[in-house]
Amino acid sequence: MSAAPQEISLQQIREHMYSAVICDALDSVGLKNQSPRIQLQQWGADKMIVGRCRTTLWADMFNVDPKPYELELQAVDSCTPDDVLIAATGSSMRSAIWGELLTTAVMNGGCVGAIVDGAVRDVRKIRELDFPVLALGTSPYDSKDRQRVIDCNIPVEIGGVVFSPGDLVIADIDGIVVVPQAVESEVLQRAWKKVHDENMVRDAIRNGMKATTAFETYGVL
Repeated sequence: MSAAPQEISLQQIREHMYSAVICDALDSVGLKNQSPRIQLQQWGADKMIVGRCRTTLWADMFNVDPKPYELELQAVDSCTPDDVLIAATGSSMRSAIWGELLTTAVMNGGCVGAIVDGAVRDVRKIRELDFPVLALGTSPYDSKDRQRVIDCNIPVEIGGVVFSPGDLVIADIDGIVVVPQAVESEVLQRAWKKVHDENMVRDAIRNGMKATTAFETYGVL
Protein backbone atom coordinates (compact mmCIF):
# COMPACT_ATOMS: atom_id res chain seq x y z
CA MET A 1 0.00 0.00 0.00
CA SER A 2 1.45 3.35 -1.04
CA ALA A 3 1.93 6.43 1.13
CA ALA A 4 -1.26 8.27 1.99
CA PRO A 5 -2.35 10.81 -0.62
CA GLN A 6 -2.81 14.38 0.55
CA GLU A 7 -6.56 14.00 0.17
CA ILE A 8 -8.18 10.58 0.40
CA SER A 9 -11.19 10.08 -1.87
CA LEU A 10 -14.38 8.16 -1.17
CA GLN A 11 -13.31 5.60 -3.74
CA GLN A 12 -9.99 5.08 -1.96
CA ILE A 13 -11.88 4.56 1.29
CA ARG A 14 -14.03 1.93 -0.42
CA GLU A 15 -10.99 0.15 -1.80
CA HIS A 16 -8.64 0.26 1.19
CA MET A 17 -10.53 0.91 4.43
CA TYR A 18 -13.27 -0.52 6.63
CA SER A 19 -15.34 0.57 9.62
CA ALA A 20 -13.05 -0.92 12.28
CA VAL A 21 -9.93 0.91 11.15
CA ILE A 22 -11.90 4.16 10.93
CA CYS A 23 -13.09 3.56 14.52
CA ASP A 24 -9.47 3.04 15.62
CA ALA A 25 -8.47 6.32 13.99
CA LEU A 26 -11.35 8.13 15.68
CA ASP A 27 -10.27 6.65 19.03
CA SER A 28 -6.80 8.07 18.45
CA VAL A 29 -8.16 11.63 18.19
CA GLY A 30 -10.35 11.22 21.27
CA LEU A 31 -13.69 10.50 19.56
CA LYS A 32 -14.74 7.21 21.14
CA ASN A 33 -18.48 7.26 20.49
CA GLN A 34 -18.94 7.40 16.72
CA SER A 35 -20.63 4.04 16.12
CA PRO A 36 -24.34 3.70 16.99
CA ARG A 37 -25.16 1.42 19.92
CA ILE A 38 -27.90 -0.38 18.03
CA GLN A 39 -27.63 -3.27 15.61
CA LEU A 40 -28.95 -2.46 12.15
CA GLN A 41 -29.18 -5.30 9.65
CA GLN A 42 -28.47 -5.32 5.92
CA TRP A 43 -31.76 -5.70 4.04
CA GLY A 44 -30.50 -4.65 0.61
CA ALA A 45 -27.34 -5.38 -1.33
CA ASP A 46 -24.59 -6.90 0.79
CA LYS A 47 -21.93 -4.29 0.16
CA MET A 48 -20.08 -1.50 1.92
CA ILE A 49 -21.61 1.98 2.21
CA VAL A 50 -19.29 4.99 1.98
CA GLY A 51 -20.70 8.47 1.45
CA ARG A 52 -22.01 11.74 2.83
CA CYS A 53 -24.94 12.01 5.24
CA ARG A 54 -28.21 13.34 3.82
CA THR A 55 -30.34 13.44 6.96
CA THR A 56 -34.07 13.15 7.67
CA LEU A 57 -35.87 13.27 11.02
CA TRP A 58 -39.07 11.23 11.37
CA ALA A 59 -41.92 11.25 13.90
CA ASP A 60 -44.81 8.91 14.63
CA MET A 61 -48.27 10.28 13.87
CA PHE A 62 -51.81 9.20 14.70
CA ASN A 63 -53.92 11.37 12.41
CA VAL A 64 -54.59 11.80 8.70
CA ASP A 65 -51.60 13.53 7.14
CA PRO A 66 -52.78 16.65 5.27
CA LYS A 67 -49.66 16.60 3.09
CA PRO A 68 -48.57 12.96 2.87
CA TYR A 69 -44.93 12.29 1.98
CA GLU A 70 -44.21 16.03 1.46
CA LEU A 71 -40.80 16.43 3.16
CA GLU A 72 -39.93 12.79 2.52
CA LEU A 73 -40.17 13.32 -1.22
CA GLN A 74 -38.25 16.59 -1.03
CA ALA A 75 -35.42 14.81 0.79
CA VAL A 76 -35.35 11.98 -1.70
CA ASP A 77 -35.35 14.33 -4.68
CA SER A 78 -32.51 16.39 -3.19
CA CYS A 79 -30.06 13.46 -3.10
CA THR A 80 -26.82 13.95 -5.02
CA PRO A 81 -23.96 11.57 -5.98
CA ASP A 82 -22.32 9.80 -3.00
CA ASP A 83 -25.08 10.76 -0.57
CA VAL A 84 -26.25 8.28 2.06
CA LEU A 85 -29.85 8.83 3.13
CA ILE A 86 -30.05 8.83 6.94
CA ALA A 87 -33.51 8.27 8.46
CA ALA A 88 -33.69 8.88 12.22
CA THR A 89 -36.94 7.74 13.86
CA GLY A 90 -36.04 7.17 17.50
CA SER A 91 -36.03 3.46 16.60
CA SER A 92 -39.76 3.44 15.85
CA MET A 93 -41.10 0.34 14.10
CA ARG A 94 -44.60 1.79 13.60
CA SER A 95 -44.36 1.38 9.82
CA ALA A 96 -41.94 0.81 6.96
CA ILE A 97 -40.47 4.19 6.07
CA TRP A 98 -38.30 2.86 3.24
CA GLY A 99 -39.13 0.74 0.22
CA GLU A 100 -38.59 0.04 -3.46
CA LEU A 101 -39.88 3.34 -4.85
CA LEU A 102 -37.79 5.54 -2.55
CA THR A 103 -34.78 3.37 -3.36
CA THR A 104 -35.33 3.86 -7.08
CA ALA A 105 -35.73 7.61 -6.63
CA VAL A 106 -32.54 8.16 -4.61
CA MET A 107 -30.54 5.97 -6.97
CA ASN A 108 -31.50 8.34 -9.78
CA GLY A 109 -29.75 11.10 -7.85
CA GLY A 110 -26.62 9.07 -7.21
CA CYS A 111 -27.32 8.07 -3.60
CA VAL A 112 -25.16 5.09 -2.57
CA GLY A 113 -27.07 3.69 0.43
CA ALA A 114 -29.65 4.22 3.16
CA ILE A 115 -29.35 3.90 6.93
CA VAL A 116 -32.80 3.57 8.50
CA ASP A 117 -33.36 3.67 12.26
CA GLY A 118 -36.66 1.88 11.76
CA ALA A 119 -38.39 -0.53 9.39
CA VAL A 120 -38.24 -1.17 5.63
CA ARG A 121 -40.32 -3.15 3.16
CA ASP A 122 -40.06 -4.38 -0.45
CA VAL A 123 -36.85 -6.15 0.56
CA ARG A 124 -36.75 -8.53 -2.40
CA LYS A 125 -37.16 -5.68 -4.88
CA ILE A 126 -34.53 -3.54 -3.11
CA ARG A 127 -32.07 -6.41 -3.34
CA GLU A 128 -32.80 -6.75 -7.04
CA LEU A 129 -31.81 -3.07 -7.39
CA ASP A 130 -28.42 -3.90 -5.78
CA PHE A 131 -28.83 -1.05 -3.29
CA PRO A 132 -27.55 -1.36 0.31
CA VAL A 133 -30.06 -0.55 3.07
CA LEU A 134 -29.38 -0.94 6.79
CA ALA A 135 -32.44 -0.99 9.05
CA LEU A 136 -33.76 -2.32 12.36
CA GLY A 137 -36.23 -4.68 10.68
CA THR A 138 -39.13 -5.01 8.29
CA SER A 139 -42.82 -4.15 8.24
CA PRO A 140 -45.54 -4.44 5.58
CA TYR A 141 -47.18 -1.18 6.72
CA ASP A 142 -46.96 1.99 4.65
CA SER A 143 -45.77 5.12 6.46
CA LYS A 144 -48.78 7.23 5.37
CA ASP A 145 -50.67 8.48 8.46
CA ARG A 146 -48.25 6.52 10.66
CA GLN A 147 -44.88 8.28 10.31
CA ARG A 148 -43.65 11.36 8.49
CA VAL A 149 -40.51 13.41 7.94
CA ILE A 150 -40.60 16.51 10.13
CA ASP A 151 -37.21 18.00 9.21
CA CYS A 152 -34.34 17.55 6.75
CA ASN A 153 -30.64 18.35 6.56
CA ILE A 154 -30.21 18.83 10.30
CA PRO A 155 -28.11 16.89 12.84
CA VAL A 156 -29.98 13.74 13.89
CA GLU A 157 -29.23 11.06 16.46
CA ILE A 158 -29.20 7.30 16.01
CA GLY A 159 -28.08 4.96 18.78
CA GLY A 160 -26.36 7.73 20.73
CA VAL A 161 -24.40 9.05 17.74
CA VAL A 162 -25.01 12.33 15.91
CA PHE A 163 -25.18 12.26 12.10
CA SER A 164 -24.75 15.75 10.63
CA PRO A 165 -25.38 16.70 6.99
CA GLY A 166 -22.21 16.17 4.97
CA ASP A 167 -20.49 13.99 7.57
CA LEU A 168 -18.63 10.99 6.22
CA VAL A 169 -20.37 7.70 7.02
CA ILE A 170 -18.94 4.21 6.55
CA ALA A 171 -20.99 1.05 7.03
CA ASP A 172 -19.97 -2.57 6.50
CA ILE A 173 -20.48 -5.98 8.09
CA ASP A 174 -18.89 -4.78 11.35
CA GLY A 175 -21.11 -1.73 11.83
CA ILE A 176 -21.63 1.96 11.11
CA VAL A 177 -19.11 4.75 11.79
CA VAL A 178 -19.61 8.50 11.43
CA VAL A 179 -16.65 10.86 10.92
CA PRO A 180 -17.37 14.53 11.74
CA GLN A 181 -16.17 16.89 9.03
CA ALA A 182 -13.99 18.85 11.48
CA VAL A 183 -11.65 15.85 11.97
CA GLU A 184 -12.17 14.01 8.71
CA SER A 185 -8.81 14.75 7.09
CA GLU A 186 -6.79 13.76 10.15
CA VAL A 187 -8.85 10.65 10.81
CA LEU A 188 -8.48 9.41 7.23
CA GLN A 189 -4.72 9.97 7.27
CA ARG A 190 -4.46 7.99 10.52
CA ALA A 191 -6.69 5.23 9.18
CA TRP A 192 -4.61 4.97 6.00
CA LYS A 193 -1.44 4.57 8.08
CA LYS A 194 -3.14 1.99 10.33
CA VAL A 195 -4.11 -0.12 7.32
CA HIS A 196 -0.48 0.02 6.11
CA ASP A 197 0.83 -0.95 9.56
CA GLU A 198 -1.69 -3.79 9.91
CA ASN A 199 -0.56 -5.17 6.56
CA MET A 200 3.04 -5.27 7.83
CA VAL A 201 2.00 -7.00 11.07
CA ARG A 202 -0.08 -9.56 9.17
CA ASP A 203 2.85 -10.37 6.89
CA ALA A 204 5.22 -10.66 9.85
CA ILE A 205 2.91 -13.06 11.72
CA ARG A 206 2.35 -15.14 8.59
CA ASN A 207 6.14 -15.41 8.26
CA GLY A 208 6.41 -16.83 11.76
CA MET A 209 6.74 -13.84 14.10
CA LYS A 210 4.94 -14.28 17.41
CA ALA A 211 2.00 -11.93 17.99
CA THR A 212 3.64 -10.52 21.13
CA THR A 213 6.81 -9.73 19.22
CA ALA A 214 4.84 -8.22 16.36
CA PHE A 215 3.00 -5.90 18.72
CA GLU A 216 6.23 -4.91 20.45
CA THR A 217 7.81 -4.24 17.03
CA TYR A 218 5.01 -2.38 15.28
CA GLY A 219 2.72 -1.25 18.11
CA VAL A 220 -0.35 -2.32 16.15
CA LEU A 221 -2.95 -5.00 16.82
